[in-house]
Amino acid sequence: MEENRPVDDDLQRLREERLRELEARIQGAPGGVIEVVDDTFQETVRKHPSLVVDVWAEWCGPCRMVAPAIEDLARDFAGRVTFGKCNVDQNPTIAASFSITAIPTLLFFANGMLVDRVVGALPKEAIKARVMRAFGTG
Repeated sequence: MEENRPVDDDLQRLREERLRELEARIQGAPGGVIEVVDDTFQETVRKHPSLVVDVWAEWCGPCRMVAPAIEDLARDFAGRVTFGKCNVDQNPTIAASFSITAIPTLLFFANGMLVDRVVGALPKEAIKARVMRAFGTG
């Protein structure tokens, strides 16, 4: 059994590393997608001068198609534009405040003000173009 000890140590180290990576993603690390919720919505909009909120639901097929594009763009624009996800089923106040009637809906906030809205599943490049137009960033 002694010869397995280095393998066990390596596995433990890898587990700890992976756990740290997952925790960083959950906490909205640079390039990560943050969670946007009713209770902290106003604070989130104030804290992030360039914010794109993906309003979605787990049961929504087109929403699942947009999710990877949002994650990619969050990495591409890290440090310049913040991307967040808002589950419409869990956050009815946000949905009502912005008259969300169809999902996915992307809300673009610049300095706390809604400056653009996209309804429907757009491809990554189309979303990127809207981000660049909304925030004047490339």
